[in-house]
Amino acid sequence: MKGSTHRRCYCRDAETGRPLGSSCPKLANRKHGSYSVRQELPPREDGTRRSFSRAGYDSLKAAQADLDHVRTLLGLADTDDQDSVQRVAALLERLVEEKAPLPNAEEIRRRLRSGLDLRGGTTVGEWLDLWFASKKRRRTTLNGYASHINVHLKPRIGNVRLDRLNVGHLVEMFDAIADANEVIAAENEARRAQIARCKPSTPGRPVASERARLAAERAKLAEMPPFRKVTGPSTQQAIRRTLRAALNSAIAQQLITFNPASHVELVSGRRPKPLLWTDERVRRWRQTGEIPGPVMVWTPQQFGIFLDAAQDDRLYALFHLVGFRGLRRGEAVGQDWSNVDLKAGLITPAKEIVVDGWDPYEADPKTDGSANTIALDSLTVAALRAHRKRQKKDHKRWGSAWNDTGKVFTREDGSWLHPEMVSDTFRRIHATTDLPPITFRDLRHVAATLTHAGGGDIHTVKEVLRHSTIALTSDTYTSLLPELDREVAEKAAKLVPRARPAGGKQRTDG
Repeated sequence: MKGSTHRRCYCRDAETGRPLGSSCPKLANRKHGSYSVRQELPPREDGTRRSFSRAGYDSLKAAQADLDHVRTLLGLADTDDQDSVQRVAALLERLVEEKAPLPNAEEIRRRLRSGLDLRGGTTVGEWLDLWFASKKRRRTTLNGYASHINVHLKPRIGNVRLDRLNVGHLVEMFDAIADANEVIAAENEARRAQIARCKPSTPGRPVASERARLAAERAKLAEMPPFRKVTGPSTQQAIRRTLRAALNSAIAQQLITFNPASHVELVSGRRPKPLLWTDERVRRWRQTGEIPGPVMVWTPQQFGIFLDAAQDDRLYALFHLVGFRGLRRGEAVGQDWSNVDLKAGLITPAKEIVVDGWDPYEADPKTDGSANTIALDSLTVAALRAHRKRQKKDHKRWGSAWNDTGKVFTREDGSWLHPEMVSDTFRRIHATTDLPPITFRDLRHVAATLTHAGGGDIHTVKEVLRHSTIALTSDTYTSLLPELDREVAEKAAKLVPRARPAGGKQRTDG
């Protein structure tokens, strides 16, 4: 496209007052007047012409340098991409109107490649939207990202310029989350107290005065904020991980050079350590109802009691498989018969069914290592063989109405099991026993204890559970497995009958 430099002055004719322009005799002196540039730009989308024009340069060299700079910026746009061509042309047009300096060409190149506003000043919120739109992850992971971005990050730091975000901004954000947690906890406690006031003071039908009081209390309850969850340490760590990943992507695209999310310090959000339901803990639980920790694990003997209670249920083989081989809930309900070799005693959890809200969908495993093939013991193989016989009977009974999903564990008609149905069944069977409480997810920890009790070391436990790193396995089970060893040692010691108490004083003669 055409472009040029020219020199002019602002001298005027003494009589007429008109500009002399190029006829000014002083222009023979190179220091007189100033230089201007003009560069034709790509036409607007409606076809009208536009150009970049700027005056006031002290030298031809300075004018030529800016003209070359403008041409360099125009050359950054891909001629086959009309959107990028129009964006660069619009940028140059606005720079003329605002008399703003020309931007760095490398910066514009990065912004074109990233789809960012070419004018700069991209906010954290704008970058998070672009980063999230580029993510190709499983739906539940994306839901987590969206929650972190929309609930916490954008409302609190979304308006901060991306290149100006620092650790102080993040400290303020997490301090604000902590303050909000205190408010939520206080509001939740006030709501619980108000709910208690909404109950009749005496059994039976309340009298008129009591009904009036209850109506007033319920009206107050209706005006109170609903129960809300606090943003705990684990969630705060997850928020930081999301932001750190987004900022690392910005660094990779050379939009920023520093990631403050890697340097802000938070309260540890480590997962709670599983604890074994030892005899002493069970005894105390029966007396007080207190559960020692958020993650509790049955001993092998306790798991055996549960399996006895579950043996007649159609999902017995699922509980057996999860408790012995440590499959996750989604992996168990998503397991295909094509990835089970009962003759060789092998299983590969290559698919899983996960839940988005309430809607189940099939996805790949959490990590590549999650799809590793693991061995099946003879008892689990026998349980799966019996389950397959039952499933074939179901198929025959349903006939053409059977849903051939190929899944190992299904409804009676062959259709997918909803993952929550498995948890519901587990809770129902558990309620028929006198066992201490655990969750279905905790059966995976039971598999770790059984593997260890059978002679497996921490590496073997990692392979069975298909953890991504040995550090994760070790961090989770360093407290549980020695605890199991102590219980086994105690029970072994009690097997030996003694006529005299162990550790007593020895008899001395003489």
